[in-house]
Amino acid sequence: MNHLAHAWLAGGDAGLEVGGLMGDFVRGTPDETLPDSLRQGIALHRAIDTYTDAHPVVAAARARFEPPWRRYAGIMLDVWFDYCLAHQLRAQGEDLDAFSARLRQRLRAHWPWLPARLQRFSGYMQAHGLPAAYAEPAMLKNVFAGLSQRLSRANPLADAWPQLHAQAPRLEADYRAFFPDLAGFAGDWRRRHAPQTLTLTD
Repeated sequence: MNHLAHAWLAGGDAGLEVGGLMGDFVRGTPDETLPDSLRQGIALHRAIDTYTDAHPVVAAARARFEPPWRRYAGIMLDVWFDYCLAHQLRAQGEDLDAFSARLRQRLRAHWPWLPARLQRFSGYMQAHGLPAAYAEPAMLKNVFAGLSQRLSRANPLADAWPQLHAQAPRLEADYRAFFPDLAGFAGDWRRRHAPQTLTLTD
C-alpha cells in the first residue's frame, strides 16, 4: 500500500500514522530507541504490505498485467489503491486536505525520529499537498515518474498511469472487493497489538 492508505489504516493514532509512513524508509529491525508507538507503526506497515501481497484479489489484479508491466504491478497497484481511497474518502464527505495537513503536522512533531529520507519527503508532501493529492491523475503521473527514477534498473514506470487507466473499471472493482478486507485486518491488528499506545492528540 502507499502513503495515504498506511496513514488512514492507522485508525487516527498519531504514532501509528507516523510509523506507518516510516515503514517505507526503514529496513531491518527498527532502532530500539524509537518510541514504541513508532515501532508498532512500522510493524503495522509491514503487516499491511504482507496481507496485501497475499490477498487473492490483489494477486489476480497483478496477473492481468502483461509483461513488462507485470513485474511492476505491485508498485502500480499500491499507488492505484491510494487513488481509489482518496476518492472514496472524499465521496464520504471526509476533509482529505485537513487529514493531510494533520498528518504532515504529526510528522513535524516526531521530527527527531524520522529517517533523513522521510524528512526530505515530508517537504515534498507539503509542497504538493500529499497525501490528498493522490486523488489527482496528474499527481500520480508525477509519482510514477519519481518511482521510475528511484529504481536502479531501467523500467517503464513513468508511463504506468495509462496502463492503470485502461483497466480502471476492473481495478475499481478490485479495490471495492479488497479494501474492506484490508481495513478489517488493520483494525484487528491494532486491537491485538497496540491498544495501549493510542496517541490521538498531536
